[in-house]
Amino acid sequence: MKWTHEHEEVRRTLERFIDKEINPHVDAWEKAEIFPAHELFKKMGDLGLLGLTKPAEYGGSGLDYSFSMLMAETLGKVACGGVPMAIGVQTDMCTPALARFGSHELKQRFLAPAISGDNVACVGISEPGAGSDVAAIRTTARKDGDDYVINGSKMWITNSLQADWMCLLANTSEGAAHRNKSLIIVPLNTPGVKVESKIRKIGMFSSDTGLLHFDDVRVPQRNRIGEEGMGFTYQMMQFQEERLWSAANTIGGLTQCINKTIEYTRQREAFGHAILDNQYVHFRLAELKTEVESLRGMTYLALERYLSGEDVTELASMAKLKGGRLMRIVPDACLQFWGGMGFTWDNPVSRLYRDGRLGSIGAGADEVMLGIICKHMGTLPLRGAKA
Repeated sequence: MKWTHEHEEVRRTLERFIDKEINPHVDAWEKAEIFPAHELFKKMGDLGLLGLTKPAEYGGSGLDYSFSMLMAETLGKVACGGVPMAIGVQTDMCTPALARFGSHELKQRFLAPAISGDNVACVGISEPGAGSDVAAIRTTARKDGDDYVINGSKMWITNSLQADWMCLLANTSEGAAHRNKSLIIVPLNTPGVKVESKIRKIGMFSSDTGLLHFDDVRVPQRNRIGEEGMGFTYQMMQFQEERLWSAANTIGGLTQCINKTIEYTRQREAFGHAILDNQYVHFRLAELKTEVESLRGMTYLALERYLSGEDVTELASMAKLKGGRLMRIVPDACLQFWGGMGFTWDNPVSRLYRDGRLGSIGAGADEVMLGIICKHMGTLPLRGAKA
């Protein structure tokens, strides 16, 4: 993937924003276990950073998906994982289906304020009994007159403690699990919506995560995105971009991890010479960088094919899988070279060590990615065969 002058201008704008508006506050946000999403998103919206790929008619820039990937990679320079994840939810997880398939009215009411930063949004897919298995969700939206009446729960929902609205997946009819679901925009101030609890996590502290209940929540049927029964299909399409975004963001974060470790081990001495001067240390760092660059190559290839209109489900799943695995390997290896400093709470590598563990779980666990890859390879066992 060759970045153009326009790409580099967006990168520089975002880097300046990170340096001025995000990184100086990360430690405080991590301690508070939340960041001011409305305040930060409004500043990003004013710079046009929340709608790079969205239609100009609703305040976006109308650029192709490579700009989202560039933004995801650049957000790897943020000194934590939680804030980039929250931004990614806003730009690439809860709004793509709305932008593609939503009515003009829905886009005016919900997409435009998400692009401007006046609204914070979230996506409601996972439930207490359904995470990576999207088809197993149990939340229902029953028709009653011109409305849907929604009942159920959504769990692990990023941004949900601050969000103005949710892009919610619910069962809108009986029948096949892949054909009975719809995506519905639900304003979270609607009667019957209850934020049951904030979920505390082992990482991603500055990103708020909640468990929400929906008890006879009534919304107009016109809040449905696209056709009824197409929600699962729309969500699977959205997952391609979400997984590519995750891989690109991983590239940025791991590059920062390796660079910070080089800087530290060059300055830190033991037994009369710099830690970096040990052959094992600089050889290992070279191996890690090679792995990250292999992820970059795969991710950029997937992006180029996606831009040309190809289905990149297999490659996106491979990139997501590889990124999640490297998020477990690279910070762990680098942390060792920091010695006792690596075992301290506020160390940047130990923070990535905690935050990055989500990479093999969120947006489809490693095992789900492997299943998708096997399906495309034609190597899945016959139903009923022993694994």
